[in-house]
Amino acid sequence: MPTVYMVRHGRAAASFANHRDPGLDDVGRRQAEATAAALDAELAAPIPIRSSPLARAQETAAALTARWGSEATIEPRIAEIPAPIEDLRERTVWLRKVMAGPWTALSEDLLRWRQEMIDCVLGFETDTVAFCHFVAINVIVGAATGDDRLIAFRPHNGSVTRFSTDGGELTLLELGSEGSTRVN
Repeated sequence: MPTVYMVRHGRAAASFANHRDPGLDDVGRRQAEATAAALDAELAAPIPIRSSPLARAQETAAALTARWGSEATIEPRIAEIPAPIEDLRERTVWLRKVMAGPWTALSEDLLRWRQEMIDCVLGFETDTVAFCHFVAINVIVGAATGDDRLIAFRPHNGSVTRFSTDGGELTLLELGSEGSTRVN
């Protein structure tokens, strides 16, 4: 029964409204190191690492790959929710509106994105650490629990949420720590 450890990236250096792909700030780098230390202590051996292509997720993953002397495989299907708006300020308004509702109210493109992420996680054949994002983790929490809300859980930066993917079904094993953090 594979276990998937979904890690929300450390705190980003800029918000969703101010930058398309920020890296981590100093707090985010400390969060990445703390998460890497906890995973290293918990897991018996290095396991596959996947990362969203976004800088903040890759930089968070780098703390664990450095400890394990390994590489992260970039997995675009666990990236943050794709915004259909280019203007950064308008994108923030769009995100707030989307996050307030259920998945069933969203466009076919976003529902397809959601399903591709679910299929991706279900396709992990061994224990895997996946460095990703706030909404991405909520996709998998909702799929595992049958919750149609876009935001069912508020994962804190650097938190680890655990799932099993036994028999092609997602099971929530443990929610990571929650916090009132901004979505980057």
